[in-house]
Amino acid sequence: MTKRRMFLRMITASLLRRRSRMLIALLSIAVGATILSGLVTIYYDVPRQMGAQFRKYGANMLLMPGDGEVLTADKAEAALSLIPEESVLGATPYRYVRLDMALNQQSFTAAGTDFEQVQETSPYFGVEGRYPVPGQREVLVGKEVAQSLNLRLNRQIDLTYQLAAAEGDAAKDWVPGASLSGAAISEFNNQPVFIQATLDEQGNIASLTVDASTQTDIGQQCEQESYTRQFIGKALPLSDADVDTLTGATMTSQAVREALNTARQEGQALSAEEYTKTFTVVGILQTGGEEETYLFLSQEDLEAVTREAGRLDVVELSVTGDAEQLDEYVKAISESGLGVTARLVKRVTKSEASVLTKLQSLVFLVTAVVLILTMICVSTTMMAVVSERRREIGLRKALGASDGSIRAEFLGEGMFLGLLGGVLGAILGFVFAQVVSVNVFGSSILFQWLLLPITVAVCMLIAALSCLLPIKRAIAIDPALVLKGE
Repeated sequence: MTKRRMFLRMITASLLRRRSRMLIALLSIAVGATILSGLVTIYYDVPRQMGAQFRKYGANMLLMPGDGEVLTADKAEAALSLIPEESVLGATPYRYVRLDMALNQQSFTAAGTDFEQVQETSPYFGVEGRYPVPGQREVLVGKEVAQSLNLRLNRQIDLTYQLAAAEGDAAKDWVPGASLSGAAISEFNNQPVFIQATLDEQGNIASLTVDASTQTDIGQQCEQESYTRQFIGKALPLSDADVDTLTGATMTSQAVREALNTARQEGQALSAEEYTKTFTVVGILQTGGEEETYLFLSQEDLEAVTREAGRLDVVELSVTGDAEQLDEYVKAISESGLGVTARLVKRVTKSEASVLTKLQSLVFLVTAVVLILTMICVSTTMMAVVSERRREIGLRKALGASDGSIRAEFLGEGMFLGLLGGVLGAILGFVFAQVVSVNVFGSSILFQWLLLPITVAVCMLIAALSCLLPIKRAIAIDPALVLKGE
């Protein structure tokens, strides 16, 4: 029989002879290994789990236009490519405009968006009914809007795009022979007035057509030639002194003049009817926030109303990653030269980082305490074993056994217990972590195979350290005193 086999036989025989005590030590190590394995598994999986939970509270990053820039779908797509695809849980584009309800003489903020992405970045949206289908002229109405207008599901509403003055210098388009079109809001009922005009070879107004169909009967008289002919031959821009206002429709008259002063070259003039679309209410939104004061349309439907494609105001992103990674993404996008600025939603990212830091610290503290208690329990058990084996140890030393052989036997027993307890604890630890994850976070975790040898190694080390004091006691036994019965 080889020395190795003999050594293993001595260890196993010693453990079996003291099954009750060794079972206590084994269970102590197994419990410590279970907590170690389970909490470490949770420790490494917490960022993903917590990140998924925080994503339910909204986006944590915004893409916005840089100074003097216009955000487009192409720019947003290029900026998104700078973030790893697997890190982006959702990217929701938004375009905000004012839409009028002529029947109710009210205006509301409308958001054009991608509803599939909304469900990824804003899972807290509570919808009575359903989300609109793109291209079907359907609208999701905020709860406050629905209450103020007494709207119900399947009701139809007419929405008119509230045009603002064109951006840039309109005077650049006032060239001889140009065809102009424009719109302005009448302060009387907050509804748009549309115009179409042509310029003669001198750059003066040669013809004018007014669409005041959104105004009162008196305001619609601005469409008549008896009113529009006073503009013929006048040069832009017009002042109050250049034209007379229509009696009883002062606000509409001022809107006509403002529309001319902001008119731009257009390939085709659009009337109020062409900017007005009928939509069906298919959902009522409840969030408890300002979203309840908005109307939500698909991007496709909003572009059909505004006649502007590809333009965005902001893109809300739900991105996984720690604070350092998110900062790197923001820096990469902002310095990319795309004309896009990335910003973090501080209230989300700071809360997430704070919770993760505290939770991970708690996991570390609990693990450390459990391992210390495991060490104390194993050490106490081995001390009791040494006390029971005093006569055996004394006899062996009297027969010539070296301190090294006694040290090796006790250390071997402890590490063997650490090996068995580590394997058992690593398996139970995964079960423990799985139960915690499912009940707390509502999702399962993957078994970390690398954690098995690490747990076993740590348990064997803890067991070895626990044996140091008992070994010291065993080596200090005087065989003469023990054999005399003292």
